[in-house]
Amino acid sequence: MKRVLFLAAVIVGFSLQGVAQDKKQQDKKSIKDMCGCFKVNFKYTETFAPEIDYEKHLDYTSGALEWAELIEDENNKLSIQHLLVIKDTMVIKHWRQDWLYENNRVFHYDKDNKWVFTELPKDVVKGQWTQLVYQVDDSPRYSGSATWIHADGKNYWENKSDSPLPRREYSKRSDYNVMSRGNRQEITNYGWLHEQDNDKIIRETGKEDVLLAQEKGYNTYVRVPDEQCKAAKDWWQNNNKFWAKVRSAWDKVYTKNSEIELAKAIEKKPLFMHFYELEKKNANEKEILALIQKFASTKTTENASGK
Repeated sequence: MKRVLFLAAVIVGFSLQGVAQDKKQQDKKSIKDMCGCFKVNFKYTETFAPEIDYEKHLDYTSGALEWAELIEDENNKLSIQHLLVIKDTMVIKHWRQDWLYENNRVFHYDKDNKWVFTELPKDVVKGQWTQLVYQVDDSPRYSGSATWIHADGKNYWENKSDSPLPRREYSKRSDYNVMSRGNRQEITNYGWLHEQDNDKIIRETGKEDVLLAQEKGYNTYVRVPDEQCKAAKDWWQNNNKFWAKVRSAWDKVYTKNSEIELAKAIEKKPLFMHFYELEKKNANEKEILALIQKFASTKTTENASGK
């Protein structure tokens, strides 16, 4: 009887392991489905404010052609670099998203250009994927861990995470300082959808967060033939080695510290503008790291936690 029970337990164990592996492969397929050439439409509208005298800001809409290239494809890590294509020929390095399986180290945006790294319990992230989003210069933006859902014909991942102000408002507004992002990324029959339910937050040290307004974001990525993004593919072919050095330099900063605070500008230029010069001369990793360290004030603490 004991032998029968043991064999049954082994069979169940192998069966569960197989189900987990099948699920993981489904997850990876969904992430990879966000790669390719897309016509993107960005739409945002403010929907609610708790104060009756709040003056709603104008809706924001824009569009672009975007190339999303899979630059890392490992068992527990996928990385996608996004590139904007303007007027068919001009290419702008855009955001990057890394996906890590059962990862327990994430960064949280606090405020005032400061990020805090924290450790999540391993049992909490079991079966989950962390999405880590980086800015155009590969500095941190936001991250969060959640489970990819595949049910009723839908494939999506959603999470709530704090971030700096979006670039569409970064230089225009000072009435709030943190965006609490509700992100939902869903694979669709036309490509994929990035749906957002965002809170615009006023955050001060030692005080409760104050909600200024809420907004809805609806960004559609409609797949088009890859040939339409040829300019971006060629640009990445010529520049990917430099940006690999940038990622390597940033990794040295991320792995050693539990807090990072970035200067907004040095010599009246933000970090991404300084990278233009380094990219032009194909700087080495040592030079890249030296630039990052000029901007980044770091701190190592135990048991750091973020809001």
